[in-house]
Amino acid sequence: MEPNAVENIAVVIQLSVAPVFLLAGIAGMLNVLSIRLGRIVDRARIVEARLMAEPQSGHTSTLQEETTGLWKRIRLVNWSLRLFVCAALLVCLVIVTLFLAELARMNLSDAIAAQFICAMTLMIGGLLAIAAGDLRQAEMASKDAVKRAPHAPLTALLQAQTAQLKGDQK
Repeated sequence: MEPNAVENIAVVIQLSVAPVFLLAGIAGMLNVLSIRLGRIVDRARIVEARLMAEPQSGHTSTLQEETTGLWKRIRLVNWSLRLFVCAALLVCLVIVTLFLAELARMNLSDAIAAQFICAMTLMIGGLLAIAAGDLRQAEMASKDAVKRAPHAPLTALLQAQTAQLKGDQK
């Protein structure tokens, strides 16, 4: 291998450091999402067990509503996980394409840019899926608080935070 080739590979390695840091960030998000998914599934199991244990109670509709909300959140977190995994795969493809472009001495900058843009788009989708689940959870908690303690200061705070998540500035 000629000396210039070693320098070129060194430059490619330097260029691939940023996507590697991005992969570390995605790995962190995958960790957070898997923990969140586990907590939601645990809660769904508890609620479903209560629903089976108390089929005639007055809380049946509330428990069914919570179960429905939890399953929606599970689906959103699963979508988010899928989107982040796909983004990670595309970032890996960016790194591979960087090296292939150098080794084959080809201009693959358009492909690299397209892969990176797709990865960012998938990450945005994953973040939106998380945000949608959080908004639904906040709305449910706010409605529940209004039913249980309509005049409590914490109920007002929860309503304000939910409105803020919705983008309502009033």
